[in-house]
Amino acid sequence: MRLHDRYLFRELITPLAFCLGAFFVFWLSFFFFTELEHLRDAKLHFGDTVEYASAKAPEFFVMVLPIALLLALLYALTQHAKSNELTALRAAGISLWRLCAPYFVVGLLATGVYFVLNEFAVPWGTRSAAEILNRYVQNPEPAKHSKNKTVFTDVRFLLARVNRLWVMNQYDAKTTTMINPNATWTLPDGSWRGLLAERGVWTNGAWTFSKVQFFAQTGKSGRLTPQFSTNEIAMPEFVETPSQILLEIKFSETDGLLASRNADIPLSELWPYLKENPDLKGQKGARLLTKFHARLAAPWTCFIVVLMAIPFGAQSGRRNLFFGVAGSIFICFGFFVLQSVSLAFGMGGHLPGWLAAWLPNLIFAVAGVVLTARVR
Repeated sequence: MRLHDRYLFRELITPLAFCLGAFFVFWLSFFFFTELEHLRDAKLHFGDTVEYASAKAPEFFVMVLPIALLLALLYALTQHAKSNELTALRAAGISLWRLCAPYFVVGLLATGVYFVLNEFAVPWGTRSAAEILNRYVQNPEPAKHSKNKTVFTDVRFLLARVNRLWVMNQYDAKTTTMINPNATWTLPDGSWRGLLAERGVWTNGAWTFSKVQFFAQTGKSGRLTPQFSTNEIAMPEFVETPSQILLEIKFSETDGLLASRNADIPLSELWPYLKENPDLKGQKGARLLTKFHARLAAPWTCFIVVLMAIPFGAQSGRRNLFFGVAGSIFICFGFFVLQSVSLAFGMGGHLPGWLAAWLPNLIFAVAGVVLTARVR
């Protein structure tokens, strides 16, 4: 690393740390102001409150990291331009692209940090925050659309890869227990089979059912008629695991996870479900594919802001710092408006999922490269 690389890197890290710190202080004030009544109702102590805020912090950092990086870059570049440092470095034979190499490295590092926080820290923090809120006062009626819900009622879903339809009154994901499960499936010869039980539970790597009735298709009518009953039976041929069933339930709730237009489902849940259901079509397929690609595209926002900040901040001449702030507001507003519109078109099936998710990044990346090439 050359001397000017270390200098530019150091001059960027300082305002970036200040921006993140300022955003965090503002968030803490706003967080406790808006959550105070909620925390009081949950009867949390001081230590619990600090723990709760810590659990919610990753979600905040993911939201502000691109904005803080953009502000820090515009500030650093504007200061260098005002002092004619960029002009001197370019006069020494260093191209603008090579000069900005430390910024690209920071952008890539921020992309990696964003991805790790978004995929691991944010889901963990969301679960932890829900557990902390229920530490002393148990919420008897969890939010209908809560991502952390573990008890589901009136469950109905189709496991496409084995063509098995499940209907049950209740499923408890924490205890892996089914209440009044009813399963219907087809055999290789095309005939139907059915199972009706009072209770099902996952034990020793298989589903075990109690007070079971078995049904089979008889005759040409296609109706299922009772075959035999038993008090308890294990069904190792039922290949669906509790985690797979939980995913199926979550993704079958059209008013739950899929209703949101945000890329709010971790890849650790999206990828297994898409592998199990490669032929998804219709609105559900469009939503899931858009969410999947949006999840991959979101971290690259940090690198895109580097490409966009360079032409705004590296132009020669003395300018007020307000120019950088106004520029950052304009860039953020334009990017997030385009992202929202693009995701809406993707989830509505009007654009392919991959294009809807990556289109804002592609447009702003190309714009950044073109504008940077025109900087004199």
